[in-house]
Amino acid sequence: MTTEDKANILIVEDEINLHEALRLNLEMEGYEVSSAYDGNEALRQIANAYFDLIIMDIMLPELDGISITENIRVHNNNVPILMLSAKNAPADKVLGLKKGADDYLSKPFNLEELLIRVAKLIEKNKRILVKESVGDQYKFGNNLIDFKAQDSITWNGSTISLSKKEALLLKLLIENKGEVVPREKILQVVWGYNVYPTTRTIDNFILSFRKYFEEDSRSPKYFHSVRGVGYKFIE
Repeated sequence: MTTEDKANILIVEDEINLHEALRLNLEMEGYEVSSAYDGNEALRQIANAYFDLIIMDIMLPELDGISITENIRVHNNNVPILMLSAKNAPADKVLGLKKGADDYLSKPFNLEELLIRVAKLIEKNKRILVKESVGDQYKFGNNLIDFKAQDSITWNGSTISLSKKEALLLKLLIENKGEVVPREKILQVVWGYNVYPTTRTIDNFILSFRKYFEEDSRSPKYFHSVRGVGYKFIE
């Protein structure tokens, strides 16, 4: 696993010895690991960074794991969540899964089993996120984008050069046509950041796209902002 494609995992666990054991083992497997020891800190990190997986304890100070999971799903964040709990009653497992957890392990658990589940959840999520490629060129309206050459013909017939980030963002939005792409995913894919700058960074690119590709940039047909969530390409 190279530095560029290392998966980012957030551990939300207040039991220090277990937290440290999880962190060391995950780092040995090649993952980037961030830590939160209480519910509010977990929500702060989730709001400001992209994670490929969250390992979530249920019993936490300030805010429990079920409430954090509910909050994540309410904000349309589909990050995989592996829930950990000392409670092993079937009702607790059902509640965790019902509130949005993807998998559930009861404590004490086998560490090797946890690592296998982590790898499977991350792989499954990557398959879901990878869309069918649009190829080297894409035409919509009077616009033609050449991703390989990093240039395009705009709605009025002008030819412009695209920066690498502009071409990457266009490709990401077009490959997810009709779907909202969360800002966290955009910043992770296009900028490679795990911790983000302001939303204005992407807004400026969207404004440029409207200027290039929309006949009426104030009433866009193709490039849309979805307040508080992300951005969408519609054709």
